[in-house]
Amino acid sequence: MTATANDMIKRATGLLVIEVINSNPNGDPDRESDPRIRDHDQRGEISPVSFKRKCRDLVERKDGPVWQTISNELDLSAEKYMISESRETKLKDIRDLDENKFTERFWDGRVFGNTELEKGRDIPVKTGVVQFGLGVSISPILVERLTTTNPSVQEDKSRGMAPLAYRIVQHGVYCMPFFVNPSAVRKTGCTKLDIDLLLRIIPYTYTHTASYIRPQVFIRHAWYIEHKSPLGSCSDFDLITALTPIRKSELEQPSASWADYEVPVKLPDDLQIKVEPLIDLMNSI
Repeated sequence: MTATANDMIKRATGLLVIEVINSNPNGDPDRESDPRIRDHDQRGEISPVSFKRKCRDLVERKDGPVWQTISNELDLSAEKYMISESRETKLKDIRDLDENKFTERFWDGRVFGNTELEKGRDIPVKTGVVQFGLGVSISPILVERLTTTNPSVQEDKSRGMAPLAYRIVQHGVYCMPFFVNPSAVRKTGCTKLDIDLLLRIIPYTYTHTASYIRPQVFIRHAWYIEHKSPLGSCSDFDLITALTPIRKSELEQPSASWADYEVPVKLPDDLQIKVEPLIDLMNSI
């Protein structure tokens, strides 16, 4: 069946603008779960793996409100939207599947790609249609480490201690780019409906996966721009730069609030004319 124009996946550029308040958006296992931070300029980081994990979790929780609401709106069948990178999925079972059965069953394999099918087989690695880049804070971040107490688990102690275990970013604004590449569609079997599901999930990734150490991480803007040409009608770098918030002053000091930034809400006319209308996915909430 030939895809119609409405079914085709278009080349697209996205940018998530994420605000962090007294939270750890992504712990570094090499630094005792400190918030990720670059040594040379003290900018904070959020890994692509961390963000994609949250997307996977929301799709995997079939009894959760996010999946139930969005799947009803998009008329999705749960059997075709399973998660391959899951605690419930055994790698042996995945590797026993042929490529067609794998892509039919696993949404994350179609969208993000996979590296499991090629292990031990003479087939190419599948590159995903959607790629997320590293999220980096606009300003340096200040990490605070606190000692916490908890009810004792030992009979001879009245309470327990977790020295400097609560490690948070006091405030930060991070930008994470992402890209939709239609050239990868043929090998992954990804559909426009798969992309639509991702775009609907993005606004809920932090609010519906909040935790003790990550209570206040919010996506302020989730910019999404489709190109007018399947090859790309504008530089990704120009689009990302145009939508990245700018510090008003004290550029090399940690920020204290959202008010410390000038935040673009539209593209310059010379860029907007080259692409489809700018969309903020957060407006779908």
